[in-house]
Amino acid sequence: MSKALNTKIVSRDPDVVSGALVFAGTRVPARNLVDYLKAGHDLNDFLDDFPGVSREQAEGCLELAMEAVEELRPVRAPR
Repeated sequence: MSKALNTKIVSRDPDVVSGALVFAGTRVPARNLVDYLKAGHDLNDFLDDFPGVSREQAEGCLELAMEAVEELRPVRAPR
């Protein structure tokens, strides 16, 4: 079940790009940023190729990704 999600950084709507997480106000999947970085491109390359995405959105997306990774880290038991 897809839920709608809307922030100034990203949004998700079942009727937009099949419910993929996209940069707000665009049809650019947030996944594209990860794919660019994984392929060795830098943030400026991504922004040049997707001018509808702002630097603030791209950096905010990376921050959200980092927060998600931090939530997955195991918590150490107290000694």
